[in-house]
Amino acid sequence: MYKIVEKKKLNDAVEKMVIKAPFVARKCEPGQFIILRVDEDGERVPLTIADYDRKEETVTIIYQVVGYSTRKLSEKQVGDCVEDFVGPLGKEAPLKPVKRVLGIGGGVGIAPLYPQLKKLKELGAEVDTILGGRNDELIILKDEVENVCDNTYYATNDGSKGIKGFVTDYLNKLMDEGNKYDLVIAIGPLVMMKAVCQITKELDIKTNVSLNPIMIDGTGMCGGCRVTVGGEVKFACVDGPDFNGHKVDFDEAIRRQGMYKEEEHEHNCRLGLEG
Repeated sequence: MYKIVEKKKLNDAVEKMVIKAPFVARKCEPGQFIILRVDEDGERVPLTIADYDRKEETVTIIYQVVGYSTRKLSEKQVGDCVEDFVGPLGKEAPLKPVKRVLGIGGGVGIAPLYPQLKKLKELGAEVDTILGGRNDELIILKDEVENVCDNTYYATNDGSKGIKGFVTDYLNKLMDEGNKYDLVIAIGPLVMMKAVCQITKELDIKTNVSLNPIMIDGTGMCGGCRVTVGGEVKFACVDGPDFNGHKVDFDEAIRRQGMYKEEEHEHNCRLGLEG
């Protein structure tokens, strides 16, 4: 059993939990993830490691309350426990010392982006970041990101924070202003990462993305998380989740991501969670 030592509501749909998990905290690195079960009858839920504290032996997770299992997780309070908390899983993000980095985060994708930016800053990089969302409220971890970045820019659909538009609009703005970057890290919705990579590929800027396909066992055995990268089949749980964004088949990943939406909707209807 793994105790919840902190819980915070980040907005109406997203929550943060800090879990006491000594082994995971001791071994994890930016880019890796865990799989938890809320209780002994629960399904396996993969969640990115959003932060960790080796001294306190804690791991931070951030999740969006959208389905049955995340609703059950949301019912847990400080002092309660989750049944299983397995990790670290996946490969750590391929972070090497570079001169200047641009992070681009959208929605809950900001959660896995943050520890990578933090690590790159520790490695001596100058770090700029663009954060985006439908509105200001939906952009998470603003203070945390600003604390580790040299410049933080915002783009919202309604203009409530930063420019009115998309993260790609701000990316184009920075490029037009003559900014140069050795590396771009884009994490967010697949359509966002695809759009970013289309721009950076033309500019020949190395770009890493983090993929979150349907995942079950987290060990590469079930094959549910397969993605195509550079024309080859990869498993996000063991070969990733971070990949060269210019080689990812985003159209295939987008199709696969929506495969079970109808079944999940029907399940939630039966439970009275959706109309």
